[in-house]
Amino acid sequence: MTDGKNERDLCEIFCYDEEKVSRIKVDLEKQDTLSVAKIFKALADDTRIKIAYALSQEGELCVCDAANIVGCTMATASHHLRLLRNMGLAKYRKEGKLVFYSLDDDHVRRLIQLAFIHSNESSNMGMNQNV
Repeated sequence: MTDGKNERDLCEIFCYDEEKVSRIKVDLEKQDTLSVAKIFKALADDTRIKIAYALSQEGELCVCDAANIVGCTMATASHHLRLLRNMGLAKYRKEGKLVFYSLDDDHVRRLIQLAFIHSNESSNMGMNQNV
């Protein structure tokens, strides 16, 4: 069904490269796409991506610092940090009365930084980011 807006986004005929499709389908079946989708879902929140970005820049922040950086309460920051930790994207350590969070590993840090680099490049190219 077409609504007129997407007609230019669709092929006008149906055909496909059987070898390419088969190869990618086999590869895709070996991948844990649900886990990857959960990572992106965890990061698909403005407050959480701000916190993750701050952690990627600073390395480690206590809950109080994260709350002040993103402008939310400590309870809200703690909630988002806990979710990032539960998703395997962040880790924490307790030191006295403070709890410090950092990104789980360099893969996560690079994922966050690449997303911001891509977003900045897209903005500079004038691409519409409203989806």
